[in-house]
Amino acid sequence: MSTLLLTQDTWDLCVDALGNIAVATAPYSYAQDVASACKLFLGELWYNTAKGVPYLEEILGMLPTEYALRQYLIDAALSVDGVVKADVIVNSFDGRTITGNIQFVDINGNTANVGF
Repeated sequence: MSTLLLTQDTWDLCVDALGNIAVATAPYSYAQDVASACKLFLGELWYNTAKGVPYLEEILGMLPTEYALRQYLIDAALSVDGVVKADVIVNSFDGRTITGNIQFVDINGNTANVGF
């Protein structure tokens, strides 16, 4: 699987050594796509408004439980084609800020994680 490569600091497209739009391939492409899926606000994807995390509806300005946040992120990770298993490990959660990792397994059996 491949996807357009995004810079890690600005999450914008980047170019390769020849000046073409860079492409990421597996296994990095899965990690980038999981991160993108977890950053996506519900309704933001214009060609499929059912995808995304309900940040505005159920998270921002609300008091969601840690379990609910974990499940939203797991569901987002599993929405990526080629991701067959996902889990969220929460390092800290104080009601306003959550940090941790999304660990996932792709169809090739590779395990990786994405921090948040």
